[in-house]
Amino acid sequence: MTTQRFARALPDIFQYVFLGIAAFLSIFPFIWMLIGATNKNNDIIQGRLSIGSSLQDNIASFLTKVDLPLVMWNSIKIAIIGTAITMLVSSLAGYGFEMFRSKWRERIYSAILLTLMVPFAALMIPLFKMMGWGGLINTHTAVILPGIASAFIIFYFRQASKAFPTELRDAAKMDGLKEWQIFFYIYVPVMRSTYAAAFVIVFMLNWNNYLWPLIVLQSNETKTITLVISSLASSYTPNFGEVMIGVILATLPTLFVFFVMQRQFVQGMLGSVK
Repeated sequence: MTTQRFARALPDIFQYVFLGIAAFLSIFPFIWMLIGATNKNNDIIQGRLSIGSSLQDNIASFLTKVDLPLVMWNSIKIAIIGTAITMLVSSLAGYGFEMFRSKWRERIYSAILLTLMVPFAALMIPLFKMMGWGGLINTHTAVILPGIASAFIIFYFRQASKAFPTELRDAAKMDGLKEWQIFFYIYVPVMRSTYAAAFVIVFMLNWNNYLWPLIVLQSNETKTITLVISSLASSYTPNFGEVMIGVILATLPTLFVFFVMQRQFVQGMLGSVK
């Protein structure tokens, strides 16, 4: 009897062992980063996996080289403003593509989706010239503008809008509501899980954005935390203890946003409508 129970439980045992190994491999870099922040530079290079006594020294050294409040404020400003505008513009586009019918709708939508196939490397020079003509080089506006109309987020909102009850929109029209009122007062509250999932995705993309800010942000006063960490890591004699401290500080906001909105994120990715 015991042998039969063990045979039935064997697939579950293998499954949990596999998931445990996968979870460990996923979290190990973060654990190693936390441990590395407590060690000296030479110990980190040698791959030491024990907690050291240099945490305070690494923090002090990092704060002497980096204006932390300034770079964090720059990153937060870009992430919050960029996310808010992207959510508004892209959700309006996704709503419009699903709710309004025209013979050009699918053609325009297909053209937008085709832009996902264009690598960003092919767009850098035209974007840089456009920002130069507009006098926006070395401004946070230049970082935010290219991501406002996100093809992926437009696609995401249109797919999610397919689950939006059309009866609500028809009833609102009969009550005399205008289209913008339907969008803000009915669509947005009903699709709040979708907005939560999109917020997490867009916020993380804006926060971790590196290549485009590296090109357009040319002064220390405008740089973000990701650019500062990159400059520390690429110096002639990098101190990896400082780099670990910077990476930990840069990771905290995204971890906070994800864990606070974890439930809504899962519901939004599953396409739930409430």
